Amino acid sequence: MRSSEFPAYVAYFVPDYAAEISANYDQDMASALAKAKQDVETDLAQGVETPGQVLLCIVEEGDTTDSPIGYLWCKPDEAGPCVFISDFCILPAHRGNGHAKTALAALEEHFSKTGHSEVRLRVAADNEIAQRLYRSTGFSPTGINMRKAFGKPAPERT
Repeated sequence: MRSSEFPAYVAYFVPDYAAEISANYDQDMASALAKAKQDVETDLAQGVETPGQVLLCIVEEGDTTDSPIGYLWCKPDEAGPCVFISDFCILPAHRGNGHAKTALAALEEHFSKTGHSEVRLRVAADNEIAQRLYRSTGFSPTGINMRKAFGKPAPERT
């Protein structure tokens, strides 16, 4: 990702992340947006030059416009073996064409050459499409995140 592409990434990421925060942590959208903006300012304080963070634009092979069809933000451990994916998205107009699988394979190929031997990520419990994608590309669950707000009954699941 170039510095000039970072604002478009943040424009996509902040509302998307805020929607996840709101849905999963019972926050109103205004509070969730404030949290998402603060997290970006903290975690990516220097934009694409933030030490230890790798920000990539995913482009379609052969596309001479270099227009992103998605984004990938990851953090490789300096000493290996893990690369943690903080965010991964194929933009809606480009989904269903195998781009996600291609991007994940390219990530694995690149980081396997740098001494890393595994990739990890967190996926929201209600994001079944992403869970299917990750399972189909060899990921396996390693745990379950859970939460309970004090003073509230557990939500009913259907």
